[in-house]
Amino acid sequence: MAETSHPTVVAAEKTVIEGTTLDGAPVHAGTEAHGGAVEHAAPAALGMDATMWVALAMIVVIGIALWQRVPAMIAGALDKKIAGIKEQLDAASDLRKQAEAIKADYEAKSKEAAKDAEAMKAAAAEEAKLIVSKAKEDATALIARRTKTAEEKIAAAERAAIADVRAQAAAAATAAAAALIAKGHDGKADKSLVDQTISTLN
Repeated sequence: MAETSHPTVVAAEKTVIEGTTLDGAPVHAGTEAHGGAVEHAAPAALGMDATMWVALAMIVVIGIALWQRVPAMIAGALDKKIAGIKEQLDAASDLRKQAEAIKADYEAKSKEAAKDAEAMKAAAAEEAKLIVSKAKEDATALIARRTKTAEEKIAAAERAAIADVRAQAAAAATAAAAALIAKGHDGKADKSLVDQTISTLN
C-alpha cells in the first residue's frame, strides 16, 4: 500500500521543491539589470536539491518496506525456533520414555533373574540333601549287607571247623575203639558175639 502511493507523494514533493527557493520564496524567471543574461535559480529546500530529496524519499520507502517485513521475518524466525525447540523437547521426552521403559524392563528382568537364582539355589540345596540322604542310606545298607555276609561266612567257617573237629574226633574214636576191640577180643569171643547177634535177629 505504501509502495503504490509513495511515487505520487514524491512527485508532489518534487513539484514543490522545484517551485521554491532555499528561503521558501517562489522561483520566478527574470532578467538581470543592465541587459544581463537570463538565469534560472536551481530549486532547493533545506539545503538539498531535487535529486537528493528523491534519493531520501527512496531511502524512506525502502526503510518502510523493510520495516514492514522485518517483524514478519522475526516472527517467522521465532516460530521456526519455537518449532525446533518443541521438536527437541518432544524428542527428549520420547528418549526419556524409552529410557524409563528400558530401565523398567531391566529391573523386571533383574528381579526375575534373582527369583530364578533363588529357586535354583533352593532346588540345588534340596537335591544335595536328597543325594546325601540317599548316600547315607546306601552306605548303611551296604554296611549291613557286608556285615551280614561276613557273619554268614564266619558262621559257615565255624560250622565247617566244628564239623571237621567232629569228623576228626569220630575218626580218632573209631580208630581207638577198633584198636581196643582188636586187642581185647579173640576168636572165641568174636564167635560168641556173632552167635548172639544172629540169635537176636531170629
